Amino acid sequence: MTTDVIEAPTVDEGNDLATFGYKQQLHRKMGRFASFAAGFSFISVLTAVFQLAGLGYSFGGPAFVWTWPVVLGGQLLVAACFAELAARYPISGAIYQWSSRLANPTYGWFAGWIMIVGQIVVMTSAAIALQVVLPQIWSGFQLVGGDPSPTSTSGAHNAILLAGILMALTTIVNIIGIRLMALINNIGVVSEITGAITIIVLLIAHGGRSSDVLVTTGNVSHAGYFGALLCASFTAAYVLVGFDSASEMSEETRNARRIAPRTTLRALSAAGVLGFGIIVAMVLAAPSLTDGKLADQGPAYVVATVLSGTTGKILLTMVAIAICVATLAIQTAGSRMLFSMARDRRTLFHGVLSHVPQRTGTPAAAAIAIGLSATAVLLLNLGPQAAFVAMESTCIIIIYLAYLMVTGAMLVKRLRGQRIFNADAVDDEGHRAFSMGRAGVWLNAAAVAYGAAMFVNLIWPRRAIYDPAGGHLYLQYFPLMFTGGTIVVGALLYAAVHATPNRLKLRQWTLAPSVE
Repeated sequence: MTTDVIEAPTVDEGNDLATFGYKQQLHRKMGRFASFAAGFSFISVLTAVFQLAGLGYSFGGPAFVWTWPVVLGGQLLVAACFAELAARYPISGAIYQWSSRLANPTYGWFAGWIMIVGQIVVMTSAAIALQVVLPQIWSGFQLVGGDPSPTSTSGAHNAILLAGILMALTTIVNIIGIRLMALINNIGVVSEITGAITIIVLLIAHGGRSSDVLVTTGNVSHAGYFGALLCASFTAAYVLVGFDSASEMSEETRNARRIAPRTTLRALSAAGVLGFGIIVAMVLAAPSLTDGKLADQGPAYVVATVLSGTTGKILLTMVAIAICVATLAIQTAGSRMLFSMARDRRTLFHGVLSHVPQRTGTPAAAAIAIGLSATAVLLLNLGPQAAFVAMESTCIIIIYLAYLMVTGAMLVKRLRGQRIFNADAVDDEGHRAFSMGRAGVWLNAAAVAYGAAMFVNLIWPRRAIYDPAGGHLYLQYFPLMFTGGTIVVGALLYAAVHATPNRLKLRQWTLAPSVE
């Protein structure tokens, strides 16, 4: 592969992948809404906000809501960079493929590896959230023990059981094919958007506070409020990721050069607006801002208290559906990343992992591998709860690192005056391809600055975030240890993949995806 990225000529969609050296193996069945759903359901605003809004409130008080639009603005800059790349390189394994072309194959391999690890842990985190919701809907979902609290022994064991069942089902769906996956995803996204809007409207209707409360800091002193806001921004930072999944599904999307860039931005924008609405409504409608329940339980406490009875259970059911669909979407995105790397012979067992049955047109082995890996991570919940929570918190950090590797490499090429792609390119329908135009270098620089700042913010070893109970130094420094460990393990795997018996195949691969 050359390190200079040059625009591939626009061709008929059936032969589009041939310009990158690939055959069309995956079934191209997804339309505009399915592409949007792929990005939106990975973000899964209901799942993530219900899990994490309490964290932001505990640090920033009511005013923490204003960290949300700041993070959304930064992520939109990143998404705009991704949209430019998606319009020119509509290939599965987007993060891996883009970074390989912007820098070199080794750099791209590490970006892909880091992203896969993040996706596996995020999948586990999403699936285990069922424990927060299902026992509140019906006590019969507490299959093990009697205490449904996720922090209790019986709650942790039940969470493993529920999440394991869910991940088995999502794996089966991924094996069956893209048509079923897209159908479930579409239905789930409609349910999630409906649920989010309903929650916002009903909570605001029941809210008894003036919007003036949104500029108060609660019990946090003004002297240390900037640091508190940095911690409070974790909520939005954790939620607003995964929008690149629309690009991950490019090889299965019709008119991908036109659709994927726009659905990437729309998925993030829609999730951002709905998420902001939920946390604002949560603060305005909470029965109390000072009893500690809002910080501990987040929106679930407000919904269960204010909208008790049948209405509350229906809304919690929508949250449960969102969790299931999010788990499915995350596994699908991860399997496409693994498939893309295996197809290029960049993984161990690449022949198995890159196999696509002609009947289903989906990388079944890659989906199984992601599902089994997530299940292995899930079993860590049998150990100390604090360690599992630390891993859940840290997985987002490495996703930010993978994003930064793409935007950073993109900016370096721009600053060196090297052409990244032809700005006058057209998409599948003959329209001008998505472009940031002359402002591209400045928007790209802003995306890198934001990504680097947020990465440092997230990885900083704060005891208040990672070891709130104190006394466990390894938890405080877990973000650094996990990120470093991911890179070290990746280096060992990279060496194994590039061992002597595989070198000839890798040399052949470096020429195949060239777009000269």
